[in-house]
Amino acid sequence: MALLKYESQVRPPLVVGNKDYHQVTEDICRPVEAKPSKLWWIGFIISVGLLLFGVLSVTVEVIYGTGQWNLNKTIGWGWDITNFVWWVGIGHAGTLISAILLLFRQGWRTGVNRAAEAMTIFAVMCAGQFPIFHMGRVWNAFFVLPYPNTRGPLWVNFDSPLLWDVFAISTYFTVSLLFWYAGLLPDLATLRDRAREKWRKAFYGVAAFGWTGSTKHWQRHEALSLVLAGLSTPLVLSVHTIVSFDFATSVIPGWHTTIFPPYFVAGAVFSGFAMVQTLLLITRKVLNLEEYITIEHIEVMNKVIVLTGSIVGIAYLTELFMAWYSGVKYEWFAFAENRANVFSPYGWSYWLMMGCNVISPQIFWFKKMRRNILVTFFMSILVNVGMWFERFVIIVTSLYRDYLPSSWSTYYTPTIWEIGFYMGTFGLFFTCYFLFSKFFPVIAIAEIKHILKKNGDSYKEKMDVVERENVDEFAHAQAH
Repeated sequence: MALLKYESQVRPPLVVGNKDYHQVTEDICRPVEAKPSKLWWIGFIISVGLLLFGVLSVTVEVIYGTGQWNLNKTIGWGWDITNFVWWVGIGHAGTLISAILLLFRQGWRTGVNRAAEAMTIFAVMCAGQFPIFHMGRVWNAFFVLPYPNTRGPLWVNFDSPLLWDVFAISTYFTVSLLFWYAGLLPDLATLRDRAREKWRKAFYGVAAFGWTGSTKHWQRHEALSLVLAGLSTPLVLSVHTIVSFDFATSVIPGWHTTIFPPYFVAGAVFSGFAMVQTLLLITRKVLNLEEYITIEHIEVMNKVIVLTGSIVGIAYLTELFMAWYSGVKYEWFAFAENRANVFSPYGWSYWLMMGCNVISPQIFWFKKMRRNILVTFFMSILVNVGMWFERFVIIVTSLYRDYLPSSWSTYYTPTIWEIGFYMGTFGLFFTCYFLFSKFFPVIAIAEIKHILKKNGDSYKEKMDVVERENVDEFAHAQAH
């Protein structure tokens, strides 16, 4: 007899509960259409407060110069470039989930891709500020843009990795924004058609660009998504590779190493997925979306975290081995004395980094831990703390002791304005995320409906019944 073909029942459903298309729309649109809760207002007000503190800190720096930061002639890069690299890394998971998993037709991405894409855009907005204000004379920032025919012979230095950052970050932001917004169009049209207030109807009407849901619109939408996914995929590898060139093309001990590009990319995906976990665990609880962002989604992302964390661990060990194997005494000193020595001034930060990034994620080899909400939330924060210290260790421990002991720096601690700038970027990030979660669906309605038939709970149950009937029928036929 002919056996029915359907998806394997091994994978648990990605949409829990007996949902139909109407129920999906109602559940995902409800947080957007309802009035903001007290929790939302508390979080939003705290975020705006942090943002204002950041604005004050940046204003002081612009008026009085980078002397307001605790940088010196040895440590020319401190918290500013540490935070720049950290924020770029945070934005990496969004592009990976959006582009690569779309091209590979991975159904589990649909519950998390919208929030991850938004997170990418907000993180890149935060990251781009640090190099600009690090210049000191921020009013000259436009000189890094290579627009022609206005300066005569004056051009930017194309040999500088810092200029490559400008191209990488601007391209990354533009493609990510287009990808996120293109995916929003069908859902914005849904909100437009459901809107009762005039301002909502006008706002979502303009934002939806006249989407009607016709066959032609869907065809163009599918084609655009695939083209943008194709453009975004190289960016996943190129953006953090270019950021790593800020270090790898120098001759500073601890920096000039060819392992930096793949090591930075793996670390970026590692930290990006951890931030996605942090945000989505809160979002699914506050907006009652547990049936769409399921334990299955959380477990799959934890698998990515343990994989990339292991790659980062191998990179750390490779760095140590190559520093020793090279026979360059300055290189070995940078690792053995400046970093790995517990009694050195910054030894504590190195071992904190190793504990958070290499040892702690190994807990996710156990399925019970991967599916535990509290463990996942705690680990997601721990990973990002560790990844921040990784960037701090790379920058500060490579700079604070120069070739000459006479020029060794005193212990570096940030000033209140450096801390304020960093806190301000958190304020900007969460202010944007709160506004996004209030005015846009945090889950792609159209994409959830697309996978509902094959990956929904009701479909899985129905196919289980069909499978049992087929087995009974087959056994009956064999008996006769």
